[in-house]
Amino acid sequence: MKTVIKLIKVIVGIVLVIIGFLGGLIPIFQGWIFGISGLLLLGSVFPSVKRWTHNIIEKAKNKIKSKES
Repeated sequence: MKTVIKLIKVIVGIVLVIIGFLGGLIPIFQGWIFGISGLLLLGSVFPSVKRWTHNIIEKAKNKIKSKES
């Protein structure tokens, strides 16, 4: 049962990342929402994606903190 749930997470995650990528190409469509959701879903299955998204989030937080100072 767990493998079925993981498979569903992977499929939905990939679809969301593709929608997010396409949304980045279409100016009136906010694709980043779907892209981030897809990466978070994939991160729950693949540790390397989780580390990668964690690093991106930390860089964004540091950038925001440096702008506030």
